[in-house]
Amino acid sequence: MRRLIAAVTVGVLGLGNPMMAAAQAVEQQGGRDVITVNANIVLTNVVVRDKKTGALVTGLKASDFTIVEDKKQQQITTFDYQNVDDAAVLNEKSTTSGKASIADLVENNFAANPKELRDHRLIVIFFDLSSMQDEDIDRAVDAATNYVNKQMQPADLVAMVSMSTGLTMDQDFTSDKAALLKVLAKYNGSDETGFANGGTGSTDGTSDDTTAFAADDTEYNSLNTDRELLAIRAISKSLERVDQRKSMLYFSGGLTRNGIENQASLRAATNEAAKANLAIYSVDTRGLQALPPGGDASKGSLRGNSAYSGSAVTAQLSANYSSQETLGTLSSDTGGKAFFDSNDFGPAFQQVQHDTEAYYILGFHSTNQERDGSYRHLTVKVNRNDVKIEYRPGYYAPSDFQHQKTEDRELALTEQMRSDSPATDVAVYLQALYFRSSDNLFDIPVSLVVPGSQIPFQTKGNSDKANIDVMGQVKNAQGITVGTVRDTVKLALDQNQQVQRKNIQYSTAFTLAPGKYHLKFVVRENQTGNMGSFETDIQVPDMKKVPLKLSSVVLASQRVANTAKQNPNAPNLLVRDGLEWIPNVAHVFRQDQHLYFLYEVYDPTKAKGAGVRLLTSIEFLSGGTKVYETPLVTANAINVPGRDAVAFQFDVPLDQLKPGTYVCQVNVIDDAGASFSFPRMALKVMPVTAPAAATASVAAPVPTP
Repeated sequence: MRRLIAAVTVGVLGLGNPMMAAAQAVEQQGGRDVITVNANIVLTNVVVRDKKTGALVTGLKASDFTIVEDKKQQQITTFDYQNVDDAAVLNEKSTTSGKASIADLVENNFAANPKELRDHRLIVIFFDLSSMQDEDIDRAVDAATNYVNKQMQPADLVAMVSMSTGLTMDQDFTSDKAALLKVLAKYNGSDETGFANGGTGSTDGTSDDTTAFAADDTEYNSLNTDRELLAIRAISKSLERVDQRKSMLYFSGGLTRNGIENQASLRAATNEAAKANLAIYSVDTRGLQALPPGGDASKGSLRGNSAYSGSAVTAQLSANYSSQETLGTLSSDTGGKAFFDSNDFGPAFQQVQHDTEAYYILGFHSTNQERDGSYRHLTVKVNRNDVKIEYRPGYYAPSDFQHQKTEDRELALTEQMRSDSPATDVAVYLQALYFRSSDNLFDIPVSLVVPGSQIPFQTKGNSDKANIDVMGQVKNAQGITVGTVRDTVKLALDQNQQVQRKNIQYSTAFTLAPGKYHLKFVVRENQTGNMGSFETDIQVPDMKKVPLKLSSVVLASQRVANTAKQNPNAPNLLVRDGLEWIPNVAHVFRQDQHLYFLYEVYDPTKAKGAGVRLLTSIEFLSGGTKVYETPLVTANAINVPGRDAVAFQFDVPLDQLKPGTYVCQVNVIDDAGASFSFPRMALKVMPVTAPAAATASVAAPVPTP
């Protein structure tokens, strides 16, 4: 069960607690005037050639060009001209050996100083090994080898990137031919991993062999296409810091987009490439294909009558066109060119060199300030009639959260989950506890806290409404995801509840075996799209080696009614006697509240001829001195027989403690087993400064971990 709680917050925070520090930082920032400036400049490369001879036209000035965006003329604010004939000899610092992560590019770890890359051709050769057959890889490698040996010029800087089971940068930008040839020699077809598209589930027109069932891999195909487009985005983003025009030679065995399923990923890939000033030259490594009605020699006779009706040929042509259409879109939308139906890949390299011999870089600030994500058409003109020009036909405008489509919003949330950089626009803190649910499994309740003041509520009638997205995942020590959460939670709170003084607390749970795990959550409020994230490592103990087997200690200031029927296979272990315990993550309490404790002892020692004998009490220490202790409680029987556990619950009124900081020590002694445990935790008691506001709770849907 997952629940969302609006919990009362105290006005003054301290103690160095991360949750408190985060909230305090937000308060301090709120007291200052913050000015944010976004400077968006649109860059486009323009190649100018003589109409008759095709020779490059040089010596033009910014005043010779006119840029029109969606029929509105723009003012050119930046102007540059680059010519490979002026390339200086590159003093490379180093070259990458072996396989390195593509993150090296993101960290600006180039083989040369980016400032020295001026007037050079920057070419990324991207081998999508996952989509190519062995013979396709061999043809692509042969073409690249021929380019390095015979066509590569002194101004050319080449990087090698490949994708099989993962995306790797095999060679940083370099002009060292020997280093490039060494990397190409590794692409011998052995890395082909079979990620190519599968079937659609139809047996009509498939080979009539011993296989009687044709699997429907449509959903897998969509994920595979997203994977390849994400790789292009990662490469493009890593090159944003380099100002020059970049060219990517993308060797692929086809890229099929399934309806609108991959539209968001395709648009994101082309937009990222445009922002990075990267032109994509797609090469279909399957070359010129023969599509006979009965299939080629690699297939058996076809089922059905499709070979005689013409539908088999139509299906082959349609599939071939679909796999090339996405490649063509990538090229046309980024200012590159696509090369299909040819077994000679050499012209692709020649085209890249031809297009980047010399070019003008024009920049302008768009007069259209709308961040609507729309496609904007560009028209570039030169005040001469004897030239022809080549340029990118347009770009996607940036989009704010309100203009993003559902697919784009989901993609942004997923990207933040994958990102190594934290999101800090919304303060987030969480606490993970553990309770043993069976011999080798533990229930891990997770409480996620977001300050209510950071969620912009909209007033509708007599209530304030908002909604938040929550995404979380748990990975084991091997980096494999073993649990996920994805919720969209709607909030509707009465105005008199004063949500600005509350925390929004979201609760969920995972079932895990003993071991070390990494937990990450991302929260997004859906008014402005601001996100926050929190990640931490959690250790689920192996209690077989522990003398006294003790669960986490829950500190709570609230217990809310929960009479919902529990799942017998996965009960909520924070629900006891019809009440759900809401952990106080910040460990900050008021004097007029009660402090509730909950913890369990598992497999207590049983004396011969007698039951168990467990002794427990709770001490409050201030400055190293005990100021209060609860009466000693003795347990002589197991009260949770289904899990062989003894559960302890305490209710401590806080009006008997003065305001201040305390160390709380839980004393647990197994008298029969001569073992003990004394866990400690910090807490703070605040004076009562205002009447307590009402607490509201909203039940959230239960996703499948």
